Amino acid sequence: MIPAERQRKIIALLTQKEVISIAELTETLAVSHMTVRRDIQSLESQGRVVSVSGGVQLSRLITSEPSHKTKEGLEHHKKVSIGKAAAALIGPAARVYLDAGTTTLEIARHLCQRPDVMVVTNDFAIAALLTEFAECELYHTGGLVTRDNQSCVGTLTARTLEQFNLDICFLSTASWDSRGVSTPSESKVPVKQAAMRAAQKSILVSDSSKYGQVGTFKVCALSELDAIVSDSDLSLSARLVVQQQGTKLHVVATETSA
Repeated sequence: MIPAERQRKIIALLTQKEVISIAELTETLAVSHMTVRRDIQSLESQGRVVSVSGGVQLSRLITSEPSHKTKEGLEHHKKVSIGKAAAALIGPAARVYLDAGTTTLEIARHLCQRPDVMVVTNDFAIAALLTEFAECELYHTGGLVTRDNQSCVGTLTARTLEQFNLDICFLSTASWDSRGVSTPSESKVPVKQAAMRAAQKSILVSDSSKYGQVGTFKVCALSELDAIVSDSDLSLSARLVVQQQGTKLHVVATETSA
């Protein structure tokens, strides 16, 4: 059986079973572990599957995102750790963009004692936090309001971002894989891309549960990012994908007490 045939067989098997172990695939396909891993690596590079501990599963297409309120309770301890590590990357007197999201909100908490920075955001929760508890210079983009996500999106928001020269753009996402960062919301794409163009460095902040999820609309390739900050549950295969793209990866230990 040639590689293309084996890979089609793996996809067919995964449509019947959510997760398949490496051992099961080697037995079913009658090939070595190394051959199966090469096939999985090939499929993963195409964004069709995602490696998990000891096995593989199909990439997960997402058509919508949870509300801001729901996201606050998801993987919160990981977001706290990522936010702390990301904030440590912000230099003196930096001009920072914080994309809408609950992970970037954790970055904002660490900027309450940083009056030297300038923050631009499209997120109302971040703006409210920094308005009340920080002394930094603060700009909100304005634009079309999305109530569920408590943020602004669309072309007007993107045009505002085009007026800034920023040092760091911190991107959030509900989905990323070997092909890059994506979103189920078309109106978020121009905002994220405008923020990246406005900044000298673009850094994705995302917990490991988002890896392997795919949105309909592509934001950028992983190679377009300067760095990614994620947690220690990020799979070894995902780490390898990032390294192969030449993007710096910061893997942070989770603060379970958070």
